[in-house]
Amino acid sequence: PRRIAARAAARRMAWLLDEPVGGSVGFTVRGERVAGPDTVVEVVTTGVLLQRLQRDQELAGVDVVVLDECHERHLDADTVAAFLLDVRETLRPELRLVAASATTDSAGWARVLGGAPVVEAAGVSYPVETVWAPPARPVRPPHGMRVDPAQLAHVASVVRRALAERSGDVLCFLPGVGEIARVAGQLGGVDAEVVQLHGRAPAAVQDAALSLAPGRRVILSTAVAESSLTVPGV
Repeated sequence: PRRIAARAAARRMAWLLDEPVGGSVGFTVRGERVAGPDTVVEVVTTGVLLQRLQRDQELAGVDVVVLDECHERHLDADTVAAFLLDVRETLRPELRLVAASATTDSAGWARVLGGAPVVEAAGVSYPVETVWAPPARPVRPPHGMRVDPAQLAHVASVVRRALAERSGDVLCFLPGVGEIARVAGQLGGVDAEVVQLHGRAPAAVQDAALSLAPGRRVILSTAVAESSLTVPGV
């Protein structure tokens, strides 16, 4: 669904094939395309796929479309799914559609896809400890897009506590770029690299956040890292 996830998925598949991105596996996101004549797997965002369907309803040259993170319901994703079902019914009955997700209603998607078989892949669950860390004093609830600065200061203090009490990297979710920048400014002097991860960050910064680093890191992220991605070291 997102540019950062599309690039990461393409890099991972190319690495498994011991090839550079742009060979057998490539990607296309808004403003960037890394693919060539030998590309047989192309990872694209939902928006890119929607534009292609508007230009070429038959999706000439495409045999299989995989809809990853199909549980994420938004206008582009629902429109793409509707278009693909219509294309398969009226123009391309041989077109194969795959819906993939770790949390979706598989039986529901199987019905939508016309009685498609369900393939399950077992994952590994890790123990999760919940630590309640409320602020010492009440803070004002968010008002529109504004977050109380006292709340952001408290977030920074909790990040410092996590660094002191745990040995790995710290992943912290914040609502927007402004909040990320403010918390990052309050983490000066910590014994870790502070990485700001969001949709407007340069591609090199986004890609670096998804790679192993030699030292500890604090990754301050918007919702881009909530699904489709694995941030190593956390």
